[in-house]
Amino acid sequence: MKIGSPSIRQRVGRLGHRLSLLWAQARARLENSEVAIFHRFRLPPWGGGNQFLLALREEFERRGLRVGGNVITSDTRACLFNSFNFDFDRLRCMNREGRRMVHRVDGPIGVYRGRDDGSDRRIWEINNELADATVFQSSYSLQRHAGLGLSFQSPVVIMNAANARIFYPDPARTGLSGGKVKLISTSWSDNPNKGAATYKWLEGHLDWDRFEYTFVGHSQIRFERIRVLKPMSSRGLADLLRRSDIFITASLHDPCSNSLIEAVSCGLPAIYARSGGHAEIVKEAGLGFSAVEEIPQLLEQLVDEYAVRRARISVPTLAQVADRYLAVMGIDTTRAG
Repeated sequence: MKIGSPSIRQRVGRLGHRLSLLWAQARARLENSEVAIFHRFRLPPWGGGNQFLLALREEFERRGLRVGGNVITSDTRACLFNSFNFDFDRLRCMNREGRRMVHRVDGPIGVYRGRDDGSDRRIWEINNELADATVFQSSYSLQRHAGLGLSFQSPVVIMNAANARIFYPDPARTGLSGGKVKLISTSWSDNPNKGAATYKWLEGHLDWDRFEYTFVGHSQIRFERIRVLKPMSSRGLADLLRRSDIFITASLHDPCSNSLIEAVSCGLPAIYARSGGHAEIVKEAGLGFSAVEEIPQLLEQLVDEYAVRRARISVPTLAQVADRYLAVMGIDTTRAG
C-alpha cells in the first residue's frame, strides 16, 4: 500500500481523533473544567449528534474554555448532557448545587425509530429530575414532544451547525458544476426511515443521461445505478459535497438532520421530504416533497432555479450556535473568539 493513499490517511486521522478524545478525558481529570459535556463520544465518522457535539466542544475550547468530558469538577459552572447518550447514574452522583444543568434533546425517538421502547419517557424523566433548561434542535422536535404530553424544563430551540473549517462552500461556484447534474445523499444510519427506499425508487425514474447519483453511508437496500461509498471522514465528505450539485434527503421524522446541515453548509440546494425539521434548515434554498413521485419534477425546477436557490442558503454558524448554548448555560459569551 502506498504511503499517502486514502486508507493510510484515514487510519492516521482516526488515530488522531482517538488521541484527542483520550487527551480530553485525561485533562478533565487533571484540571477543573468550567464546562462539562456528558455524552458518549465516538470516533468519526459517526452519527449527527456526535459530529455536532465534537464541533461544539472544539468551539468552546477555541474560546479558551476548559471543557471536560463526563466529569464535573469543583470549577464546573455548567453541564451540557445529551439526550440519554451518557451515564445517567454518574451524572446524578456528580451533580452539585450551583451548576447550571442543560439538557440537549432530540426526537421524539419513538417517532424517529418507528417504535416506542420507552426512551422518550426516560429522557423526560431525566430532564425533570436534573435539568435547569432544555435545548431542542428544531421547533418540530419541541412541538412533537408537546403533542405527546411531554413538557420539559425551560425549553429553547437552537439549531445545530457544521464546523465551518470543514463544511464550507466553494467560493468560486455560483451555478452547477458542469456535465451531468451531480446528486448526493448521505446517511450514517441504515434505519429504513432514513429514506433508502425513496433513493431506490429514483434509480428507476431518473434520466441517467442528465443525472449521476452518489450515496454515502449505510443502507439495507442495494443500489444498482447509484454509486455507493462507505462512510468517510468529515473532510473527505465535505470535499465530495463541494463537488456535487444537489443534496437529496428522504429521511422521515428527523428533528435536525446533521447531514442536511453539512450539505447546505457546503453550498448545496436541497430536495427534502416534508417531514421533521428539514424545512427549518433549508428554508428557501430548496424544495420539499410529500410523495416520491414529485421528486423528478422538483429536480427539474431546482436545476432551472439553481443559482437563485443556492444564493438563498442561510444556516447559523457554529460561532452563533455556541453563543446561544453558552447563554443558556449562563457563561459569558464575549469570552475569547
